[in-house]
Amino acid sequence: MSIKILSPGLLTTIQDTGRIGHRKEGIILSGAMDSLALRLANLLVGNPEQAAALEITLTGPKILFQENCLLALTGANLNPKINGCPVKMWRPVMVRAGSILAFGKPVLGSRTYLAVAGSFHIPKILGSYATYLKAGIGGFNGRALQTGDSIPGNWPAPAVAPIWRSLEKKPAPNGFAEVNWRLGSSFYPTLVPNPVIRALKGPEYEWFAPDSQKAFWELPFSLTNQSDRMGYRLKGPALNLLKEKELLSSAVTFGTVQVPAQGQPIVLMADHQTTGGYPRLAQVITADFSLLAQVQPGAKIQYKEINLPEAQGLLLAQEKRMNHLKNILSLKFKT
Repeated sequence: MSIKILSPGLLTTIQDTGRIGHRKEGIILSGAMDSLALRLANLLVGNPEQAAALEITLTGPKILFQENCLLALTGANLNPKINGCPVKMWRPVMVRAGSILAFGKPVLGSRTYLAVAGSFHIPKILGSYATYLKAGIGGFNGRALQTGDSIPGNWPAPAVAPIWRSLEKKPAPNGFAEVNWRLGSSFYPTLVPNPVIRALKGPEYEWFAPDSQKAFWELPFSLTNQSDRMGYRLKGPALNLLKEKELLSSAVTFGTVQVPAQGQPIVLMADHQTTGGYPRLAQVITADFSLLAQVQPGAKIQYKEINLPEAQGLLLAQEKRMNHLKNILSLKFKT
């Protein structure tokens, strides 16, 4: 299996669930902005959930499938079409050799994930396939995909053989065939244009003036065009400290809300640094990373405070649903 990039779109990279275990050496985690969507796409085509997949941002690429391929699309709806015909998301799709996948105007969300059965045949760097653009490592030659790139694939897992054979036998007048079922809505949060994002108080929360604390929870913040995979720059009411303080560089992670001196918050994302020197006002909960990753530039984010036991319960419930899905798919692939 191999694919060829006919046009790259705005930003298309190969990502997995991240470069785990190297932050003590100053090497960032990186990986998918929406790791839940990536994991679900992989499971739908019989891959390990942490396998490499394409992360497609806002304006999608045009991709030629040089061989028959089983794929799944998850995450944002970027209006995907194969050979000019709409293709459904959240399910396995068999694409015939010579077919072209393209994307239109984004319908909802910012990032689509494309997983192919067998994943991509590329080298691991420090235990991960994730592309880290600023360091030029991982993925396909350490960079975003470009016109003319041909990316080889691996053989699909034996578990998907029955569904592969079934879809190959189905008529495919438009160059592809889909299963007649899809992933249930309970496995992935419902995307909305202006989401409510749940968060915990950060380590330096008490450093902020009471009116700034109140404004953070009660007023919306807009996502600016200066946002990227490293961090989201937000615009809203100025968030001020009670008094000027110096903070030694401290640990940060995905979803950490830092506030620089000018008072406009930055939410750290997948390519965040390992430490930061700005006060940490809040921490987005892991269960809401998908909602955060899918916010489009110009949209508004409203934060809602919850406590640690609630955040842990939401994450445990999410992982329980993932385990349930694995059991369901193991049965689906046998039929």
